[in-house]
Amino acid sequence: MAKAEDIRAKSDDELSGRLLDLKKEQFNLRFQQASGQLENTAEFRRMRREIAQIKTLIHQRRHAAANAAQA
Repeated sequence: MAKAEDIRAKSDDELSGRLLDLKKEQFNLRFQQASGQLENTAEFRRMRREIAQIKTLIHQRRHAAANAAQA
């Protein structure tokens, strides 16, 4: 799992790219689980949490930019 400081240091484009990669990886994990090939089920939790961290940071940045534009 990526540390919060590492995630905050990335640009919006990098975060969007990482989010897309995580979603693809999450899909692959679901596919492996359905076919009975998944060995490490803890990956689901790690993946979900990292996706949530990235989405939260993107939302915070957009909210801050919108507030800055209004001021």
